[in-house]
Amino acid sequence: MSTERDPHAPGLRGTIERRSATAVVFLHRLPTWSLLLTVFALLAVGMAGTGALAAAALGVLALFLAWFAYLNWPALDVGGRALRVGALAVLTVFALGRGLGRF
Repeated sequence: MSTERDPHAPGLRGTIERRSATAVVFLHRLPTWSLLLTVFALLAVGMAGTGALAAAALGVLALFLAWFAYLNWPALDVGGRALRVGALAVLTVFALGRGLGRF
């Protein structure tokens, strides 16, 4: 299995990769601590909060994870893919649970 990316990927993948390039470069230029702090803040609000705010925080975190997982999918092995799918499933379940007031 090759982990090289095609710089001119066709179709939807290529379009998403090209449109994501600017955002990825912007995020890469930010200090590492700022991204880590943002992720922890969203997770803390999502886990400690209740209602729509907690669901929104976890939902935003799930969207970012889904975006990064999609961009990295071709370079991941089976374990990496399983880990990302599992984490995305857990975040989505918690976001829906918080939004519906279940937990």
